[in-house]
Amino acid sequence: MDNIFLILQIIVSVLLIIAILFQSKGSGLGVIGGASGSSYHTKRGFEKFLTQSTVILGALFIIISLLVVAGV
Repeated sequence: MDNIFLILQIIVSVLLIIAILFQSKGSGLGVIGGASGSSYHTKRGFEKFLTQSTVILGALFIIISLLVVAGV
């Protein structure tokens, strides 16, 4: 059972690293298409999905880490 949690923790951590690396600080994904990042805009589409998935993956990582430490 411990091996399952450790494998899940490795998978979630890799996905969390990828999600964080896809986020560009302060500029958003509009920079890729050439848009200027000088104005404030709400997150839509992939940016919103990326932000939500980062929060969910972070919470999963913490929960799995606590389960591994507790020895469940």
